[in-house]
Amino acid sequence: MDSNKILEALKQAKTQHKKRNFNQTVDLIINLKDLDMKKPDQHVDFYAHLHHNTGKKLKIAGFVGPELKEDAKKNLDFAITVDEFNNYSDKKKAKKLAYEYDYFIAQANIMAKVAGTFGKILGTRGKMPNPKAGCVVPPKTNLGQLYESLQKTVRVKAKILPVIQCVVGKEDTDEKNVVDNIMTIYKQLADSLPNHENNISKVMIKLTMGKIVEIKWKEQNKSQRKNFRQ
Repeated sequence: MDSNKILEALKQAKTQHKKRNFNQTVDLIINLKDLDMKKPDQHVDFYAHLHHNTGKKLKIAGFVGPELKEDAKKNLDFAITVDEFNNYSDKKKAKKLAYEYDYFIAQANIMAKVAGTFGKILGTRGKMPNPKAGCVVPPKTNLGQLYESLQKTVRVKAKILPVIQCVVGKEDTDEKNVVDNIMTIYKQLADSLPNHENNISKVMIKLTMGKIVEIKWKEQNKSQRKNFRQ
């Protein structure tokens, strides 16, 4: 993936839309091919750790025991201690919690209680604390560092349709940072696919209310391979 091609497409996406009265997101869209989405082992689901945030401030809550109580209240947007779980037996309160927060962190030794109290609500929304994102933690963890890391973490997922869509920046985000985020996600995605880049059909970007712009990368890849053989 050529950073110049990404930058070219990004500039095109920004210039071909009407000016909106809000700061639009920059969305990355990747079409996949030659995958059987009926087979779970060909689904895509991982967390990409970026070098730059996406311009969106993520809200993060934590389920903690006494060991992490003070750290959680200091560093997270919201903290629920294990002795407060009974307050969320009302499904409406649990649903409101799931709606308000982007990531949930859980102390590992109380995960069974987290699952019992919040599992049905958070699980159906794909928001249960996930060890792949680093969100299931031991009783001694620096939650401040984890909070900052999650601000630069994006879930990359395709389970029903062979299409991935995720936010990589905002309209006013430094373009170099947006390009770097796209390249980071692309590389991690290619590494995770059975046939790597051969499972990628198209790579596109768009603003929230803008038209889709394809990143022309295929022809260059073929040219590079041809020159390499020569």
